Amino acid sequence: MQQFMAQLQHLLSAPGSGPVNWDLARQVAASQLAAAGDPAVSPFERNAVEEALRIADLWLEPATSWPSGIRTSVAWNRNEWIYKTLDVWRKLCDPVASRMVGAMGDLVPPEARAQLGPMQSMVATLGGALFGGQLGQALGSLAAEVLSAGDIGLPLGPAGTAALIPANIRAYGEGLELPEDEVRLYVALREAAHQRLFQHVPWLRGHVFTAVENYAAGIRVNREAIEEAMGRVDPTDPESMQAIALEGIFTPEDTPAQKASLARLETVLALVEGWVCHVVDSAAGERLPNVVRLGEAFRRRRAAGGPAEQTFAALVGLELRPRRLREATALWAALTEHRGIAGRDAVWGHPDLLPSDDDFANPEAFAATSSDLDDELATFDFTAPGAPEEQPPSEGDGRS
Repeated sequence: MQQFMAQLQHLLSAPGSGPVNWDLARQVAASQLAAAGDPAVSPFERNAVEEALRIADLWLEPATSWPSGIRTSVAWNRNEWIYKTLDVWRKLCDPVASRMVGAMGDLVPPEARAQLGPMQSMVATLGGALFGGQLGQALGSLAAEVLSAGDIGLPLGPAGTAALIPANIRAYGEGLELPEDEVRLYVALREAAHQRLFQHVPWLRGHVFTAVENYAAGIRVNREAIEEAMGRVDPTDPESMQAIALEGIFTPEDTPAQKASLARLETVLALVEGWVCHVVDSAAGERLPNVVRLGEAFRRRRAAGGPAEQTFAALVGLELRPRRLREATALWAALTEHRGIAGRDAVWGHPDLLPSDDDFANPEAFAATSSDLDDELATFDFTAPGAPEEQPPSEGDGRS
């Protein structure tokens, strides 16, 4: 009992505010990585990453209409990936976690809340600690799989920073039985393409996060699952605190509004990933001997999601996978054929110009229409006053 109380006191006293104890999440993730191994980045690997990103940017020049979006090229170990991306995870997870913590407070009978008094806040603190511990485990697992800062389709790292994780790239290349330098260069091409897209389409970052937040707003909390998880805590067994599994406590509401939010999220993720796949494969062309194998492997990887990504989805109810990736890639290829590279990239000029989910079924028809719009977009200055800026969308502006 004394050991349990000490562990509980540590959970409740760990610094952190908000619905998730992020300090605890980072500690748990770091501890998990230390146990599994987190190889340090060698000087050779840092040079190799910088060179790969430099070559990738050169290859992308004729494949896109935008200049490089990279200001800094870095190689991260797994712990650095967690530390550098934690601010974005906070934005994604806090809204969902706040409903879980609120639901835990609701488990206390109304007649007992008055008697608890100040101790009622301990329930929220405990909820934040439990969720932080679970999220730390999920992020620790994800850190052992991701290959770059933009690997899962979201701008997780600092703006303008292209980052690769050499240890994970090496392990992934061994699984594919392909040369490490070729896999590294392909990952660098994907990372550099992500940087160009998010750096030169100023509204896109906010648009993607808004789509995620709108979908998360429709996720409901399964109170029965929380009650069951809390019921497994055994005061005589300190290990039971660590064994609590919160997976499955979030489920999407089966409503037309939530289905529409999910469709918008999947569409924007597919458009981002489809553009990256098309541009990277065009840039690699005949330069990489195994570009076809690499492209197919990455498409399957992104469409299915890895074990850690699936664990994260079960924990917070968010599946960050582009389900119609092949259709989106074909759509960008059709746009390139009909409108050219500049015309294709001009479609990113405003969210209202993007293809809809229905357009995926007939990419040739979408690409062939609005020829008059091409000329207008080709001469439009999106940096001029009145052009779209990265800001929270308002009702009726076509972004929600």
